[in-house]
Amino acid sequence: MSMSPRPQSIVQSIVAFDYGTKRIGVAVGQTVSGTASPVATVRSRAGTPDWNAIRAIVESFAPEALVVGIPIEVNEGEDTIEHPMTRPVMRFADELHGLFGLPVHIVDERLSTYEARSRAPGDGQIDAVAAQVILETWLHASALPGAPRAA
Repeated sequence: MSMSPRPQSIVQSIVAFDYGTKRIGVAVGQTVSGTASPVATVRSRAGTPDWNAIRAIVESFAPEALVVGIPIEVNEGEDTIEHPMTRPVMRFADELHGLFGLPVHIVDERLSTYEARSRAPGDGQIDAVAAQVILETWLHASALPGAPRAA
Protein backbone atom coordinates (compact mmCIF):
# COMPACT_ATOMS: atom_id res chain seq x y z
CA MET A 1 0.00 0.00 0.00
CA SER A 2 1.12 3.53 -0.59
CA MET A 3 0.13 7.11 -0.06
CA SER A 4 1.52 7.83 -3.49
CA PRO A 5 -0.36 9.12 -6.50
CA ARG A 6 -1.54 6.83 -9.25
CA PRO A 7 0.97 5.02 -11.45
CA GLN A 8 1.54 6.36 -14.94
CA SER A 9 -0.56 4.52 -17.49
CA ILE A 10 -2.74 5.25 -20.48
CA VAL A 11 -6.12 4.18 -19.07
CA GLN A 12 -6.91 2.78 -15.68
CA SER A 13 -10.15 1.98 -13.97
CA ILE A 14 -9.97 2.65 -10.23
CA VAL A 15 -12.41 1.70 -7.45
CA ALA A 16 -12.38 3.78 -4.26
CA PHE A 17 -13.78 3.14 -0.80
CA ASP A 18 -14.92 5.34 2.07
CA TYR A 19 -14.72 2.81 4.92
CA GLY A 20 -17.01 2.95 7.92
CA THR A 21 -17.96 0.37 10.53
CA LYS A 22 -21.63 0.54 9.42
CA ARG A 23 -21.41 1.59 5.76
CA ILE A 24 -18.75 1.63 3.06
CA GLY A 25 -19.11 4.07 0.19
CA VAL A 26 -17.85 2.90 -3.20
CA ALA A 27 -17.00 4.93 -6.31
CA VAL A 28 -15.37 4.19 -9.65
CA GLY A 29 -13.31 6.41 -11.89
CA GLN A 30 -10.90 6.50 -14.79
CA THR A 31 -7.47 8.00 -15.01
CA VAL A 32 -8.06 9.17 -18.59
CA SER A 33 -10.96 11.46 -17.71
CA GLY A 34 -9.85 12.12 -14.14
CA THR A 35 -13.47 11.76 -13.06
CA ALA A 36 -15.27 9.52 -10.60
CA SER A 37 -18.86 8.48 -9.99
CA PRO A 38 -20.58 7.09 -6.89
CA VAL A 39 -21.48 3.42 -7.29
CA ALA A 40 -22.93 1.95 -4.11
CA THR A 41 -23.06 1.88 -0.35
CA VAL A 42 -22.13 -1.51 1.11
CA ARG A 43 -23.30 -2.45 4.59
CA SER A 44 -20.98 -3.59 7.38
CA ARG A 45 -22.13 -5.59 10.36
CA ALA A 46 -20.21 -4.97 13.58
CA GLY A 47 -17.35 -3.58 11.51
CA THR A 48 -17.25 -6.57 9.16
CA PRO A 49 -17.72 -5.57 5.52
CA ASP A 50 -20.06 -7.46 3.21
CA TRP A 51 -17.19 -9.01 1.27
CA ASN A 52 -19.53 -10.68 -1.23
CA ALA A 53 -20.92 -7.27 -2.25
CA ILE A 54 -17.43 -5.77 -2.41
CA ARG A 55 -16.17 -8.71 -4.50
CA ALA A 56 -19.08 -8.30 -6.92
CA ILE A 57 -18.33 -4.59 -7.36
CA VAL A 58 -14.59 -5.09 -7.84
CA GLU A 59 -15.14 -7.93 -10.31
CA SER A 60 -17.72 -5.95 -12.30
CA PHE A 61 -15.41 -2.94 -12.77
CA ALA A 62 -12.13 -4.93 -13.07
CA PRO A 63 -10.00 -2.06 -11.75
CA GLU A 64 -6.24 -1.85 -12.04
CA ALA A 65 -6.00 -0.38 -8.52
CA LEU A 66 -8.01 0.46 -5.43
CA VAL A 67 -8.06 3.66 -3.36
CA VAL A 68 -9.05 3.88 0.30
CA GLY A 69 -9.65 7.11 2.19
CA ILE A 70 -7.91 7.36 5.54
CA PRO A 71 -8.92 9.78 8.26
CA ILE A 72 -6.07 12.08 9.25
CA GLU A 73 -6.22 14.55 12.10
CA VAL A 74 -3.91 17.49 12.58
CA ASN A 75 -3.54 19.10 15.99
CA GLU A 76 -2.96 22.80 16.67
CA GLY A 77 0.79 22.34 16.29
CA GLU A 78 0.20 20.97 12.76
CA ASP A 79 1.31 17.50 13.84
CA THR A 80 -0.52 14.54 12.35
CA ILE A 81 -2.24 12.44 14.99
CA GLU A 82 -3.91 9.06 14.65
CA HIS A 83 -7.67 9.14 14.22
CA PRO A 84 -9.65 6.39 16.02
CA MET A 85 -10.64 4.95 12.60
CA THR A 86 -7.08 4.85 11.21
CA ARG A 87 -6.32 1.27 12.28
CA PRO A 88 -9.66 -0.19 11.13
CA VAL A 89 -9.25 1.58 7.77
CA MET A 90 -5.71 0.24 7.36
CA ARG A 91 -6.94 -3.27 8.24
CA PHE A 92 -9.65 -2.91 5.58
CA ALA A 93 -7.06 -1.74 3.02
CA ASP A 94 -4.82 -4.72 3.88
CA GLU A 95 -7.77 -7.09 3.45
CA LEU A 96 -8.60 -5.56 0.05
CA HIS A 97 -5.01 -6.07 -1.08
CA GLY A 98 -4.99 -9.66 0.20
CA LEU A 99 -8.31 -10.55 -1.44
CA PHE A 100 -7.79 -8.95 -4.83
CA GLY A 101 -4.02 -8.70 -5.20
CA LEU A 102 -4.38 -5.16 -6.54
CA PRO A 103 -2.37 -2.11 -5.54
CA VAL A 104 -4.17 -0.21 -2.79
CA HIS A 105 -3.46 3.50 -2.53
CA ILE A 106 -4.25 5.45 0.63
CA VAL A 107 -5.48 9.04 0.38
CA ASP A 108 -6.28 11.66 3.00
CA GLU A 109 -10.06 11.78 3.30
CA ARG A 110 -10.29 14.94 5.36
CA LEU A 111 -13.52 16.83 4.63
CA SER A 112 -14.77 14.19 2.15
CA THR A 113 -18.00 13.59 4.09
CA TYR A 114 -18.55 17.33 4.45
CA GLU A 115 -18.10 17.76 0.69
CA ALA A 116 -20.32 14.73 0.03
CA ARG A 117 -23.16 16.22 2.06
CA SER A 118 -23.14 19.27 -0.19
CA ARG A 119 -23.23 17.12 -3.35
CA ALA A 120 -25.34 14.07 -2.47
CA PRO A 121 -28.93 14.09 -3.67
CA GLY A 122 -30.01 12.32 -0.46
CA ASP A 123 -28.72 10.89 2.82
CA GLY A 124 -28.60 7.39 1.34
CA GLN A 125 -25.84 8.38 -1.09
CA ILE A 126 -23.51 10.32 1.21
CA ASP A 127 -21.07 7.42 1.67
CA ALA A 128 -20.82 6.64 -2.06
CA VAL A 129 -20.39 10.35 -2.86
CA ALA A 130 -17.69 10.56 -0.15
CA ALA A 131 -15.87 7.72 -1.97
CA GLN A 132 -16.25 9.75 -5.17
CA VAL A 133 -14.66 12.77 -3.46
CA ILE A 134 -11.81 10.59 -2.17
CA LEU A 135 -11.16 9.22 -5.65
CA GLU A 136 -11.33 12.67 -7.25
CA THR A 137 -8.82 13.89 -4.67
CA TRP A 138 -6.44 11.06 -5.57
CA LEU A 139 -6.90 11.54 -9.31
CA HIS A 140 -6.39 15.31 -9.05
CA ALA A 141 -3.32 15.06 -6.80
CA SER A 142 -1.62 12.61 -9.13
CA ALA A 143 -2.38 14.73 -12.23
CA LEU A 144 -0.60 17.81 -10.90
CA PRO A 145 2.62 18.72 -12.74
CA GLY A 146 5.63 17.43 -10.86
CA ALA A 147 3.56 15.10 -8.68
CA PRO A 148 5.55 12.03 -7.72
CA ARG A 149 4.52 8.82 -9.43
CA ALA A 150 4.28 5.35 -7.89
CA ALA A 151 6.66 2.77 -9.27
